Amino acid sequence: MKFKSFLYTCVGVFSVLAVQAQEMSEADIRSRIQPIGKVHVAGAKAEVTSSGPRAGSVIYAKACVACHSVGVLNAPKFQNVADWSPRMEKGFDAVWKNAINGIGAMPPMGTCGDCSNDEIKAAIEHMIEGI
Repeated sequence: MKFKSFLYTCVGVFSVLAVQAQEMSEADIRSRIQPIGKVHVAGAKAEVTSSGPRAGSVIYAKACVACHSVGVLNAPKFQNVADWSPRMEKGFDAVWKNAINGIGAMPPMGTCGDCSNDEIKAAIEHMIEGI
């Protein structure tokens, strides 16, 4: 009988301690995951403005130079008359259309997925400048 009383007392004490420990750890967790600070955005929203088309030299340096600087897979090299002349015989618009739609190993828009048609045109004009 004494053993049962002792056992029940121990179980009761451990149960109370376990419940208290759980309550304390939940409070600790809440305090640990609270935000450190708060963001307050005041004032009017900034206006969204277009930066305008990028220059042909910028597009060339970003997206065209990898292939057109060395003629990868027969790409016409930068400002190389021998490479560009046969293509330009078809007219600038044909070259521009090929750049937009892709031709041979060149994918549509080259490697410039965020370029506009006018930016592609500017890049071509940059590559043939002085020819």
